[in-house]
Amino acid sequence: MIVMKFGGTSVGSADSIRRTVRIVKAGLPRKPLVVVSALSGVTDMLLAAAEDALKRSLPAGDLVKKIRDRHTAVLLGLGLGPGLVDAEFAELEHVLFGVSLVRELTLRTSDYVASFGERMSSTIVAAFAKASGLNLQAFNACELGMLTNAAFGSAEILPETYASIAGAVGRIPGGVVPVVTGFIGKTAEGEVTTLGRGGSDYTASIFGAALGAEEIQIWTDVDGVMTADPRIVPDARTVAVVSFEEASELAYFGAKVLHPKTIIPAMEKEIPVRVLNTFNPAGKGTLIVRKAVKSNPVTAITSKKDIFVINIHSARMLMVYGFLNNVFRIFNDFKVPVDMVATSEVNVTVTVDKQFDVSGIVARLGEFSEVDVLSDRASISIVGEGIRSTAGVGGRIFSILGSRGINVEMTSQSYGDVNESIIVMAGRLNEAVQALHAVFFGDDAGKVAAAGA
Repeated sequence: MIVMKFGGTSVGSADSIRRTVRIVKAGLPRKPLVVVSALSGVTDMLLAAAEDALKRSLPAGDLVKKIRDRHTAVLLGLGLGPGLVDAEFAELEHVLFGVSLVRELTLRTSDYVASFGERMSSTIVAAFAKASGLNLQAFNACELGMLTNAAFGSAEILPETYASIAGAVGRIPGGVVPVVTGFIGKTAEGEVTTLGRGGSDYTASIFGAALGAEEIQIWTDVDGVMTADPRIVPDARTVAVVSFEEASELAYFGAKVLHPKTIIPAMEKEIPVRVLNTFNPAGKGTLIVRKAVKSNPVTAITSKKDIFVINIHSARMLMVYGFLNNVFRIFNDFKVPVDMVATSEVNVTVTVDKQFDVSGIVARLGEFSEVDVLSDRASISIVGEGIRSTAGVGGRIFSILGSRGINVEMTSQSYGDVNESIIVMAGRLNEAVQALHAVFFGDDAGKVAAAGA
């Protein structure tokens, strides 16, 4: 069997859902389990509705009406009754009324509100497929064993999840194709959780690992993993094969094709992951496997624009054990992940995503060190198995950027052979990525590989 996950744009309109159902129909001989995201943009709308319920900043029901109108348009476009998801909207309005009444919006309630997007999209996809003669049935992932801890907003699955999913899916009658909500889980107490933004990819990988799938397919709106962001590099191209480790690095350091956690369950079970385009189903996409054999040591270039660079300086760090432990314990206390790290005798420099509030961290660090926070910075990661062992890669990075007057303010490369990351001014990001792409994927790219031979 295979797992087929369809993202928000793949179910974002009546036409998109028609394409998705055609793709599922073509995959029926491989016994698919389907995972779906909410309609594109709906999760943001749901969370905005919760915030407005808390503030009472809009007339009651305005945002809910927009969400309802969006789903109604899709239902009518598919020839389905507009009342198909009335029960979900009644429940949603009840929850939002409670938020407005008590003037409190917890992470637990936000997860509950956010869950309605996938619940409604799975219902719509299954109903249209059934009307088209296919035996699809909608299931909430909670009903099929997706058990998590209570870290609302970014829950982690429990070890028993895999056996729980295998048992629950095994009880589904033969011939029924499950359409499962992505993104959603539940605690042992039955409280709704979410796996974090982009968590539907992760859901698909978890189900694939639990069921021993032969392949996990991630259907999105691009042709696969690209050599760079095509919005920055118009001539970026699809990478045919990527290793699990490369895919993990690319996802974590800015590539938006996959959720960063997606690869972990698949990698543990050695299940290939294939990234495909719903709007170009004939394309071969990108295959992600344990080991990818390529001639170019660089697989792709990815980037993040919105980051903080935090420089921590303290003479007390010199020849003193425990300093780094104190630093990273503070990041742990605030549950803020660190992307890059560079150290010297009396400095530690780290980068974090701007989505996190670092004011509390800076205050705590300031108790025993001098702290500078730099904004308007961007990270660029050059990813590929063989980077460290191929002579000339690092030299080319600095040479090409230096020739354009682009200063590399920080660099980070572990002993691992996959990723070299640098920091530049955000305003020079596009120029830097374009220049690096031309070097590693242009006419002279073969010289880089040859240098390490």
